[in-house]
Amino acid sequence: MEIRTKRVYDAADEVDGLRVLVDRLWPRGLTKKKAGVDLWLKEIAPSRDLRDWFSHDSEKWDQFKRKYFVELNANPEAVDKIIRKAREKGGITLVFAARDQEHNNAVALKEFLEQRSKEVER
Repeated sequence: MEIRTKRVYDAADEVDGLRVLVDRLWPRGLTKKKAGVDLWLKEIAPSRDLRDWFSHDSEKWDQFKRKYFVELNANPEAVDKIIRKAREKGGITLVFAARDQEHNNAVALKEFLEQRSKEVER
């Protein structure tokens, strides 16, 4: 199961496969057609409180991931749904709107899903 991340503002590509928007809010200035999103799974995004606290501050990155992983563990339905979709399609691209391509919820979610997938395989 391959999981990729990509900014929603970058052009869709064949290798993207299923494009899943993992932000709670729709990206500014994009139509649904231009975004090329196949599935908007806003319920897997960080809570508003966590998102506001993090505020894309890279110094809070490790703490953000720990807190987000707690939220994800408390939301097994959404996690199972995205893992199921990734397995069905052979892979997915988690798309996000943040400018910071290294410190955002899609990158954290990818890490979480890869860890979860390894645990399930054992």
